[in-house]
Amino acid sequence: MSTTQSERLRGLLEPLVSAEQLDLEEIEVSRAGRRRVLRIIVDSEEGVELDACAELSRAISEKLDETDAMGDDEYVLEVSSPGADRPLTEHRHYVRATGRLAKLHLREGGELVARILAVDEEGLDLEVPGVKGRKPTSRRVAFDEIAKARVEIEFSRKDKKEEEA
Repeated sequence: MSTTQSERLRGLLEPLVSAEQLDLEEIEVSRAGRRRVLRIIVDSEEGVELDACAELSRAISEKLDETDAMGDDEYVLEVSSPGADRPLTEHRHYVRATGRLAKLHLREGGELVARILAVDEEGLDLEVPGVKGRKPTSRRVAFDEIAKARVEIEFSRKDKKEEEA
C-alpha cells in the first residue's frame, strides 16, 4: 500500500476508531486474487470484543462507501484485534502486556524471555524465570536496548488464585 493511501486511510478511519475508545494499531492492504483485503487492527486497554469489531466494521464500511479511498476495485474489509503473539512496538503495547511473558531480542545480540512486571517511560522491569529449580531474578531493560519484542503464548501458566491455593 502506498504511503499516501495509508495516510489517507488513517486520516479517514482514525476518528471512527477513536470514537469507539479504541486505538488504531495497523492498516494493511494486500492482494487476494483479484480482490484486495483491507485489514484494520484495533486495540484498547481492556482488549476488543467481537461486537465492537462488528460495529466498527459497519461504520468503516459506510465511511469507505461515501469516499473513493479504496478506488473502484473490489475489496474485503477485515476489522480485528491484534493476535496474542503480536509484536510489541509501542509503549502502550508493553503496558498492556504487563504480567505477560515476552521474548525480547536485544540490540547487542541475544534474546531474553521474561515476565514484564512494570513499565515506565525508560524501560521495563522484568522477572527472568529461574532455570533448573533456581529462583527467578529481576532485570531492568531500557527500551533502546530492545531490537524487537513479542508476547509469548503461555498454555500452562498457573493463575494467581491457583498459586495461592
